[in-house]
This record gives sequence, C-alpha cells and structure tokens, in this order.
Amino acid sequence: MRKIILSTESGADLPADLAAAHNIQVVPMHVIMDGKDYLDGSLPVQDIYNYYDRTKKIPSTTSTNAHEYEEFFSKINKDHPDCMIVHIGYTSKASSSFQHAVIASEEFDNLILNDALNVTGGLTAIVMFAAQLLEKEPGIEPTSFVEKIEAIIPKSKLAFVPGSLDFLRAGGRVSNVAYLGGALLKLKPRIELIDGHLVSNKKYRGKMSSVSEKFIREYFNQYDINKEQLYLIYSIGLAEDIKNRVDEIATEHGFKNITWMQAGAMISTHSGPGGFGIAGIEV
Repeated sequence: MRKIILSTESGADLPADLAAAHNIQVVPMHVIMDGKDYLDGSLPVQDIYNYYDRTKKIPSTTSTNAHEYEEFFSKINKDHPDCMIVHIGYTSKASSSFQHAVIASEEFDNLILNDALNVTGGLTAIVMFAAQLLEKEPGIEPTSFVEKIEAIIPKSKLAFVPGSLDFLRAGGRVSNVAYLGGALLKLKPRIELIDGHLVSNKKYRGKMSSVSEKFIREYFNQYDINKEQLYLIYSIGLAEDIKNRVDEIATEHGFKNITWMQAGAMISTHSGPGGFGIAGIEV
C-alpha cells in the first residue's frame, strides 16, 4: 500500500504546528515588494504593512510556477519513496497556481490534484479534513480518499471582513468611489468564496468590535457548521478583546475545537491589517 502524502500551498495559511504534526508539505507562493521576490512565509507580515504606510502601495503577489512545483513534488518523492502525493490547491479562480501544478503533474505518475476552490482558512479546513481522514483510515485507497475530499470541498465555507478598505483600494479591488463611500459611512464588506470566486455580498456599518460579533452570528445562522472544528482567521492588528469575544460566541454555539490562524503574507497583501475571517465545514 502506497503511503499518501498531503500537500498544499502557503495561501492556505496552515499553521506550522499543524503542518508538522500531520506531515503536510507546503509549497510557497510569492510576494514581490520593492522589486524583490519573497517566498510567502519568509517575509514578516508587518513588513508589508510598513511598506504600505511608507509608499501607499501594496506589494504584488505571484503564484507558484510549474518549475517550482516540479522541484517540490520531486523532493517529496525523494523524501518518501513510492508514495502517492495528494495535492489540495488554492482556488484556480483566483490564482494561476493550480494550473501550474497541472502542468507540473505531467512529469509524475503518483500525483493527484484537487482544486479546493478556496483560500486561507477555507483551504485549511479541507486539508485538515483530509489529514484527519488519513489518520482514521491509514489504509484508505487513494481513489476513495480523493472522492471524499472532492465531496467535502463544496461544504467548506469561508467568509471574512477586511479591517479596512485601504488594501482593497490600492489593489484595485474596489473602485475609488466605493472606497470613499465606504470610508465615510464606516462600511466594511463581507467577502465569501462562492464557487471559488471572491464575492462581496454584504456590508456592515460600524467598528470592527460590533461588526465582528454580528458577522459571526450571521455566519452561524447561515451555515450548519460541524461543531467538531472551527477556524478563525485574523490579520495583524485585530484587537485581542475582539478575538476573546469571538471565542466566547463560538464556545456558546457549541464548538469543541477552535483554531486561530494568522493570515500570512500572501493573504495579508490583499486583505490588509485588522481583518477577521471564519471557516468551517458544513455537516
């Protein structure tokens, strides 16, 4: 029986301790700042915010390229001879990274690719579902394993609220008129992954302390999330009292395990400081 090795991308924001505990291999995406290319994970997120404060520009981001994928998958094969690699990738609707993995896959006969149609905590939820399934059923056939991953992908629900619209505006993700209107009215957009696309489908008014509470309660009302695990995502700058209150609300709703995740450089480049997100898998 071939050993199954899981892999994903840094845009999952998978906490390092979880990756290590479950032997999940993570390939870095890229952040480009001041003309220098940084691997996601090697660049402190605070440096991105400092760069924006200084220049009023945000870094650009690029996907993992096909050559990097070839090297990544080759190293896994070297470290784990005769393994089967199951790669769960960042949504193809928001990055070319998955397509590059498809190109690289032509060189491997022991590689199965899954487009998670999700990012950050939503992607981590799928990866961790797969990791826990492997632990429960270590002898599972790869075909059956992948079928169960594919079945869970549409059940992974991610939503988040950026801390401010500055990074969305700088990155061209909202018009200047929409930005000014949002700033004047203190509006914060709720953004969700729908069929792999980032979609803004609601706006909140007020400070993040009140917005975050309304947001998480509406999320719980909208989705019947499995109470075994909830992922909460924050970007640097989210106040501790907000995190504590969100913890209380999640506990009140019966969640047994609550994992906080910090948005990495790739995600933070687009969402900015002080943001908050929620991810889980529907029952």
